[in-house]
Amino acid sequence: MKTYVGKSVYHGIAIGQIQIFKKEKKSVYRSRIEDVQQELAKMENAVKEAKEQLKKLYEKALLEVGESGAAIFEVHQMMLDDQDYQESIQNMIQTQQINAEYAVAVTADNFANMFAMMDDAYMKERAADVRDISERLISILTEAQSEEVTADVPTIILADDLSPSETVQMDKSRVNSFVTRYGSANSHTAILARTMNVPAIIGLDYDEEIDGKKAIVDGFKGELIVEPTDELLAEYEDKAAQEVEKKLLLLELKGKETVTLSGREIRLYANIGGISDLQSVMLNDAAGIGLFRSEFLYLEKDHYPTEEEQFQIYRSVAETMAGKKVIIRTLDIGADKQISYFGLEKEENPAMGYRAIRICLKRVELFKTQLRALYRASAYGNIGIMFPMIISVKEVKQIKEIVEEVKAELKENGILYGEVELGIMIETPAAVMISEDLAKEVDFFSIGTNDLTQYTLAIDRQNAKLDDIYDSHHPAVLKMIQMTVENGHKGGAWVGICGELGADLTLTDTFVEMGVDELSVSPACILPIRKKIRDHR
Repeated sequence: MKTYVGKSVYHGIAIGQIQIFKKEKKSVYRSRIEDVQQELAKMENAVKEAKEQLKKLYEKALLEVGESGAAIFEVHQMMLDDQDYQESIQNMIQTQQINAEYAVAVTADNFANMFAMMDDAYMKERAADVRDISERLISILTEAQSEEVTADVPTIILADDLSPSETVQMDKSRVNSFVTRYGSANSHTAILARTMNVPAIIGLDYDEEIDGKKAIVDGFKGELIVEPTDELLAEYEDKAAQEVEKKLLLLELKGKETVTLSGREIRLYANIGGISDLQSVMLNDAAGIGLFRSEFLYLEKDHYPTEEEQFQIYRSVAETMAGKKVIIRTLDIGADKQISYFGLEKEENPAMGYRAIRICLKRVELFKTQLRALYRASAYGNIGIMFPMIISVKEVKQIKEIVEEVKAELKENGILYGEVELGIMIETPAAVMISEDLAKEVDFFSIGTNDLTQYTLAIDRQNAKLDDIYDSHHPAVLKMIQMTVENGHKGGAWVGICGELGADLTLTDTFVEMGVDELSVSPACILPIRKKIRDHR
């Protein structure tokens, strides 16, 4: 038995026989041509044929992986028409009087290298797209046969890399996993693997002699286990069976309402950190987004994200969710989330220090930039905004004054915005104790159980030495939640939970009985919780 480790791009368990997919190296030789016009015509016909192939691939992908997964083949069709790409090939044929396939190969190298040198991760990935469309053209021009994966048993495909075309053309009834040496989590093949619900690993360096051997792909750990022991194989067969049950649960519960047997509806939303999580939100059929952690926009950059940068992201999420609620938490940094360019001083006790809304109310222009982006995006969907680490009515009133200033600025400049629900996170005992008063100022509460637990128990949740006494089920924590729900409703606010406790199936019935209106959890937890709520009497 031997274990290889890479980076997982889609979770799941796959068991099958390894087949190493070896691309035949297409040798392209330079040759001088006599008739330039004939070679240009040959090139033009190859482009037409490539587009026809891509159109068929698009139609196949549309049926198998949906519109978002199939879109890459539309992109490839457009790339074939790119003026710079076309002119480079044509210019080489005309000025150097060389064969079309050689001109394509050189142009492919030049353009791919140009993309690969770019800083932007998305643009880097376009290098693979250029190579893919160029290889297609070369195959047509040289009348080479396309590579195929043939398998009559469950198969794990290993390759240096796979193009989207190769991925889509594989027999999904047999191929149950992709493992590649190269590629990235943002590559189209990785995206297709996720869309197809196929466990996939990238960056895994394997030995050629494992071809044909039995193996396990653990998409949770990013491991390829070759020639597993009988005991380990049986263990993974059980895990695979459990994964099948989860997929059946997905099919059974997708599109169903989250309603108890007594008829009470609970809104079941998803927590996300960015656009990349949306696919999982849609796949797991969340009714909306209950927590968009906007601080990741700041954490991923080396500068303050501009209003326009933020607006584009918020708008994209709002449009994708197509009218479903999207609740975006304003900047929540400090404590365990530090950003160098903010220049925050080191604190003795950062968990109780200068963080979250406290920073925003001190750096008002920073706060206004985010609020302007959020309100602009609200014209494109159903957006709610919530503010973290609130401890007083005074803070809420100050926030609302700033919000009104932002709305007035937008209105003065003729910029549209929509109706926005405003809410606050209940994360401190102080907020719990005055929750009835706070509820009169806002539309909703979202209980952040992670921080509420640490502040209620006076335990730093980052301190591993205290793990044995950190108890999110502590009666004091549950009483805090109960009090918040009751006071929120008295004051006219609806109440949700967005902390990790919301996904705890042992407490789902308790939360329903408390009167919680909404639960927001990681996308993968949506359907098991839906089942639990639907079984509640």
